[in-house]
Amino acid sequence: MQVSVTPRMHFPRDTGSADGWRSLEPGHGWPRLAPGEIWRHRELLGFFIWRDVTVRYKQTLLGVGWALVQPLATFAVFSIVFGRLAHLASDGVPYPAFCLAGLLPWMLFASGVTTAANSLVGNVNLLTKVYFPRLLLPLSNVIGALVDFSVSLAVALAVFCCYGITPSMRLVLLPLPLLLVLTTAAGTGFWLAALNARYRDVRHALPFLVQLWMYGTPIVYSLAIVPAPWRVAAAINPLVTAVEAFRQILLGTAGPPLSLIAVSTCSAVALLLSGMAIFRLAERSVADTI
Repeated sequence: MQVSVTPRMHFPRDTGSADGWRSLEPGHGWPRLAPGEIWRHRELLGFFIWRDVTVRYKQTLLGVGWALVQPLATFAVFSIVFGRLAHLASDGVPYPAFCLAGLLPWMLFASGVTTAANSLVGNVNLLTKVYFPRLLLPLSNVIGALVDFSVSLAVALAVFCCYGITPSMRLVLLPLPLLLVLTTAAGTGFWLAALNARYRDVRHALPFLVQLWMYGTPIVYSLAIVPAPWRVAAAINPLVTAVEAFRQILLGTAGPPLSLIAVSTCSAVALLLSGMAIFRLAERSVADTI
């Protein structure tokens, strides 16, 4: 099938003609989220995930070893600064294990969001040549971050064993907070990818925004030190309950109450749906503005 593209290319609707050519025409009205379209292109999504993972470590000295170095180095620094020097509380478990359990979901989120935010800008040549659901680009970055997470989780479990904390049957519940992290990362990535395609300031502001988000998430400190009246407000950040749930599953600490989990879940779903809608609006003119 041949493809013809008009000089001003808008997305995401394509139409067919009697001669077998397909052209791209702008969509109208409020964008449809069309999750079924993503499912129909799942093989292309898998290709993008594989491409992102292989390109990430291409021509690197350590290769996938960077998935070990980054969390271990961060965990060591945080353990010394916040554990030994600041003496922050750690919910009754060794502070290094406490910190590492919080870093696992955070680094998955940060990696997915950072790469997803640059997904459109980094694939401009592909975007202007062929039609496919543009949501696949940031989504593949978020899902691809699971590769590094899997390596980091295996190392973390070994570190926990060194502190006398052995895995339990609670591990079967890990996909639940993991899904919350991925939902939050995907929603945030959609928002930032759409904004970054139009405003290059996003690329410069992204490291600062990610750092601020980290301090708003109980990674180096416990949620218990947050005053009770403020915990519901804190749970609007879905990573708050995700981190606490990770610690409960991996370390056996007290988990977040159901009320906070409900707040975080609603917040993550709202972030995802709004991010998809904004992204679908932005993709209509992405080839003109990127």
